Amino acid sequence: MIEEISRQEEFVLRTLEERSIRFVRLWFTDVLGYLKSVAIAPAELDNAFAEGIGFDGSSIEGFARVTESDMLAKPDAATFTILPWRTQAPGAAKMFCDITLPNGSPSFADPRHVLKRTLQKAADMGYTVYTHPEIEFFLFKNAPEKGVAPIPVDQGGYFDHMPSAVGHDFRRQAITMLEAMGISVEFSHHEGAPGQQEIDLRDADALTTADNIMTFRHVVKEVALDQGFHASFMPKPFTDHPGSGMHTHISLFKGEENAFYEEGASHQLSAVGRSFIAGILKYAPEFTAVTNQWVNSYKRLGGGGEAPALITWGDNDRSSLVRIPAYKPNKDASTRIEIRSPDAACNPYLAFAVIISAGLAGIEEKLELAQTISAQSLPGDLSAAIAAMESSSLVRQTLGEHVFEYFLLNKRAEWNEYRKQVSAYELDRYLPVL
Repeated sequence: MIEEISRQEEFVLRTLEERSIRFVRLWFTDVLGYLKSVAIAPAELDNAFAEGIGFDGSSIEGFARVTESDMLAKPDAATFTILPWRTQAPGAAKMFCDITLPNGSPSFADPRHVLKRTLQKAADMGYTVYTHPEIEFFLFKNAPEKGVAPIPVDQGGYFDHMPSAVGHDFRRQAITMLEAMGISVEFSHHEGAPGQQEIDLRDADALTTADNIMTFRHVVKEVALDQGFHASFMPKPFTDHPGSGMHTHISLFKGEENAFYEEGASHQLSAVGRSFIAGILKYAPEFTAVTNQWVNSYKRLGGGGEAPALITWGDNDRSSLVRIPAYKPNKDASTRIEIRSPDAACNPYLAFAVIISAGLAGIEEKLELAQTISAQSLPGDLSAAIAAMESSSLVRQTLGEHVFEYFLLNKRAEWNEYRKQVSAYELDRYLPVL
């Protein structure tokens, strides 16, 4: 493994020299899922690989108190890619980083490490976790401005192929950039609401997928700016149109074998797969604050449009929390589940960690998947989601004490700020009559 990493690092250093790359951007995320970046010169990269780049963790959301501020960002050479929108010399490249403490131990506040811990637990149980996200978002003609409604770039609907080339050109350019960065795309199309797009990434191991989602969000916004638009992953920007989700397909493999597949079983789904689903259903109320972390997330979950509001499972019902896609004959590897509650505005590292932890708990607890269930509701707003998460030992253990407490602190503050606001609805409804 050490030799492999050394070869990866040597490849990075050689590529920087051959391609005249002048800036190397080191990327990581804070607890809320915002992308952070520091640029270094190629000459500093040897030291960055060996020791990391120091920064003040207390200045990053949820990372550290002032008294614990010293942290290091260590680039992961396996995530190296050249930035295709910086094609003119001098060029630029990026790598994701793992965050460590000065003694070299992983930072308890690093979302990437939270997911790595969960995936290590899966590995200890014999599983590799693969994920495949379907990412929805909106394109607007105008940049965000207080008091000004967003204007969608088109009036298209689901799968519409319209004379206007806006959506086609945007998706083509975005996909070209993603693939130039080594991110494979499976599908792309216009979604159900005006200006709404969907791009689906091919399946990969869960850590790679989380990295790819962070890159995806940045690329989409870069392409939108280049074309004079604004891209948003806000879950529900319009009252009268469906919101944007991130339906995520998950499968567990033991070596080359799909642990979710069992020939002849109902839905071709194994006992392991059924217990995994049962774990998600059991713990969904507790982890929803992480997969749907914004006040606006609950306008989507409660707003219909195939967004799940109840904790149910099924095959054809796209309003189910967990759906089992149709089995493809002679393709055992295609057996998987789809969780439909997350939105693309979440922190993908933390969201994947809690979903996978819930599924693994279902396997460990040998939970049975009932054929018919008395459907429980997902939390109806961020306040209810916070209350459910507060008492969750599973989410606390998955996130770690520091991330768990900071996340709740931030979400309580967001809810308290939101509930004090006087909305346009209240003014329109009550001001004329009261």
